[in-house]
Amino acid sequence: MSKRDYYEVLGLSKSASKDEIKKAYRKLSKQYHPDINKADDAADKFKEIKEAYEVLSDEQKKAHYDQFGHTDPNQGFGGQDFGGFGGFEDIFSSFFGGGGRRRDPNAPRQGADLQYTMTLSFEEAAFGKDTEIEIPREEDCGTCKGSGAKPGTKVENCSHCQGTGQLNVEQNTAFGRIVNRRACHHCQGTGKIIPNKCSTCGGDGKVQKRKKIQVKVPAGIDDGQQLRVTGQGEPGINGGPAGDLYVVFHVRSHEFFERDGDDIYCEMPVTFAQAALGDEIEVPTLHGKVKLKIPAGTQTSTRFRLKGKGVPNVRGYGQGDQHVVVLVVTPKKLTEKQKDLLREFSDISGQGVDEQEDGFFSKVKRAFKDR
Repeated sequence: MSKRDYYEVLGLSKSASKDEIKKAYRKLSKQYHPDINKADDAADKFKEIKEAYEVLSDEQKKAHYDQFGHTDPNQGFGGQDFGGFGGFEDIFSSFFGGGGRRRDPNAPRQGADLQYTMTLSFEEAAFGKDTEIEIPREEDCGTCKGSGAKPGTKVENCSHCQGTGQLNVEQNTAFGRIVNRRACHHCQGTGKIIPNKCSTCGGDGKVQKRKKIQVKVPAGIDDGQQLRVTGQGEPGINGGPAGDLYVVFHVRSHEFFERDGDDIYCEMPVTFAQAALGDEIEVPTLHGKVKLKIPAGTQTSTRFRLKGKGVPNVRGYGQGDQHVVVLVVTPKKLTEKQKDLLREFSDISGQGVDEQEDGFFSKVKRAFKDR
């Protein structure tokens, strides 16, 4: 199945700016995050959204994608390596099913990477924390020390392939007799046979265990970002290095604050009198309450900036700001005295007011009477 266009995945045009790409990713990643969206296809959509963002947010990758799309410009014969016999053997084996050089089955290999999703509160993401997580992963069996053999017995070389992990199969073709190398089916290509398997791990040499790991969550981490913990993935094979653990963060939304990058946004209600006459109000921030001066004549939706009251940059590049949007609240219920004072204010201002107090049905009833 062909991949969808990355711009289509994020719902953007090809002329979208960096900020538009980022905002689209933030919105869609929250909508389809598997921890929030329990639909069967949520995980696949989240993965597709993340892949699209990783390409379009990187200038070099985006330029390459805009030019070639999902197609690799090096594919086909133009990108093949014909240097030496290695390249020829690889092409030849693609027609006749083998014959090329194979990886040593007993060579050291790095262990698989693991992924863990951690949910944080809004404040924990802003300030970071030290925590302990528990992950299931494979470890060397303690009974056989990872060999897979019953204690007191040994792992032996496979007698069929002489420990190479490969068998030579001869085949007659129009080009003559060809020797094709294939993985030995007696030892599954390992070159080793375990006559007496360990009863604890069944000869695998690995057992599933839960391991506790200390994780330092950096201040300023954002939703969808990840942290690599080196060497805490699955153990290596044949003495190879362990894989890595990737901690993916999901940040819960806040009832009052909203975050965009390192900046914080919030809305503060003020009365008509405060907006008209000016006042000093108290505003909550992640760093405690602060005083904010509201100038006389402030209009609704006016934005004020509290410098340095945002979120620390996760890479240590300073601190964001907090933006306070003032909303002038109109009272729904007024006493007669309040109404008289507003009428007097309206008269002094030279603005007539056509008060609308009747309900909808009263207006309809009066309309029928007039006819």
